Amino acid sequence: MNTKIISIEEGNASKEALKEAGEIIKNGGLVAFPTETVYGLGGNALDETASEKIYRAKGRPSDNPLIVHICRIEDIFPIVEEVPETAKKLADAFWPGPLTMILKKSEKVPDTTTGGLDTVAVRMPGHKTALAFIAAAGGYVAAPSANISGKPSPTLAKYVAEDMGGRIEMIIDGGEIAIGIESTIVDLTEEIPVILRPGYITREMLEGVLGKVDVDRAILEAGSKQAPKAPGMKYKHYAPQGDLTIISGSQEKVVAEINKKCEEMKKRGEKAGVIGTDSTAARYRADSVKSAGNRGEEAAIARALYRILREFDDEGVTVIYSEAFEDEKGSGGIGQAIMNRLLKAAGYHIEQV
Repeated sequence: MNTKIISIEEGNASKEALKEAGEIIKNGGLVAFPTETVYGLGGNALDETASEKIYRAKGRPSDNPLIVHICRIEDIFPIVEEVPETAKKLADAFWPGPLTMILKKSEKVPDTTTGGLDTVAVRMPGHKTALAFIAAAGGYVAAPSANISGKPSPTLAKYVAEDMGGRIEMIIDGGEIAIGIESTIVDLTEEIPVILRPGYITREMLEGVLGKVDVDRAILEAGSKQAPKAPGMKYKHYAPQGDLTIISGSQEKVVAEINKKCEEMKKRGEKAGVIGTDSTAARYRADSVKSAGNRGEEAAIARALYRILREFDDEGVTVIYSEAFEDEKGSGGIGQAIMNRLLKAAGYHIEQV
């Protein structure tokens, strides 16, 4: 299969390009497209065959649910049993934007889209091209991140092409992604809303609208053996090719320990990479050292994380050491989302010094 790549700027996709992309979805094909979080791999959310194609293209376990992307708030009503007041409040506050809500699904949504669950994850992205594409595709696009399952999510179209070239019909290249980590997922089927995946929309922001909001314990712990209720809860995700370890502790101890490990890896013939920050990067002695940014600017660190992991892959780095960006309990801010992604990328391999 030849994968067509269309380059556009945010909000400036031609009607012809969008129509072509929309027709691919309507005919059961797959299109990768930019959102404000990461690139998504889109298929018709209401076509069980299209959902199966997404799983095959990604090599994704079929019990890992997909997010249904919509382009108008009112489009949520046909795909859920009911829209509770909590969902209406969150939609008013954060849609379009990086927030996914889990609700009881209607019969309109195939089980293949929801991983066999009776709930559906729904999001209205805050990206003009994404919204226009979804509208052209018929209004309901199921889309996980546009990468091979388990690899870092793509924030640049070149990484989508690396993973999906020859597997899908089209890639819409919208440039570098603004946020860089996946949407916050909140489960609204429980009495108290529960965050199942942290993201740009923080617990504090959600509680400002709803009051009490809980956080699923699996966010910063190894996942359970139960079927995942939301994307990214069960399986190893976001992982680079190199073996990643997180080193947590005081700055001085972390720098010393990482340098010690890099020296040991060098003697073994390994190529070591380090993820530091602007204040520490110059102190590391490794084959490749990358700063995720200023530790006080969590949004910038989130935006850089997947790109850095992909760059290590490009460079053939075989072992990676990263500073921790949040304590294990988490404060509920964006730092918690960064740490969640790092822990999953490392297979929960974290060392305290």
